[in-house]
Amino acid sequence: MSRNVKIIAGLVGTILFLVFISGLSHSISTGFAGFWGGLPFMLIALVVCLAAVYNFWEECVSKK
Repeated sequence: MSRNVKIIAGLVGTILFLVFISGLSHSISTGFAGFWGGLPFMLIALVVCLAAVYNFWEECVSKK
């Protein structure tokens, strides 16, 4: 794949993943679990989202 296609596909995939995980975290924290019950998942989701953004940057943007 060309570099531009990799960047666009990676960006779309990463954005969809981030939207899904943030929506899931929001629904858990505002639902039955409450804020304190959803806090552990929220922290884990934040670390996973940061890892996904870092992986996108390493694989698609900074690779030459």
